[in-house]
Amino acid sequence: MSKVLVLNASYEPLNICSWRRAIVLLLKGKAEQIEHEEKILYADFPLPTVIRLRSYIKIPYKEISLSRRNVLHRDSYTCQYCGDKRHDLTIDHIMPRSKGGGDHWENVVAACLKCNVKKGDRTPKEANMPLISPPRRPQSHVHFEISKHSVSGDYAWKKYVIGA
Repeated sequence: MSKVLVLNASYEPLNICSWRRAIVLLLKGKAEQIEHEEKILYADFPLPTVIRLRSYIKIPYKEISLSRRNVLHRDSYTCQYCGDKRHDLTIDHIMPRSKGGGDHWENVVAACLKCNVKKGDRTPKEANMPLISPPRRPQSHVHFEISKHSVSGDYAWKKYVIGA
């Protein structure tokens, strides 16, 4: 069913929860409703889309794991060599592993199969294939996870999530 964006007391995105969990937080008085859909639940209670906690929660720093899915999301499912946007991309090492390149955020990019084969076992400079944008490590775990969900078109979240 629908997901609800949970904001901290300072209006920064905290996480995403189910609408049922959001209703519980609202009924217990731990959160207030900021945005809602026109759909009505029980007793004229609108379905929430964004809630804000009444007390501030300190967010612990959490490292974003390097995975194929996370790299593709970071690069917006776009080949970093030709700009082709698709979902069947591969992962390319900028500095090939055979030349000492490792598995880290700054060395891997999304690439279509054609570009990955064309680049082969060379650096982008050697293959004369410049990158569209340099790879970087995502900064915030919370914003990275929330941006995965906000791509699906929940426009009520856009004003609360940077880069959505």
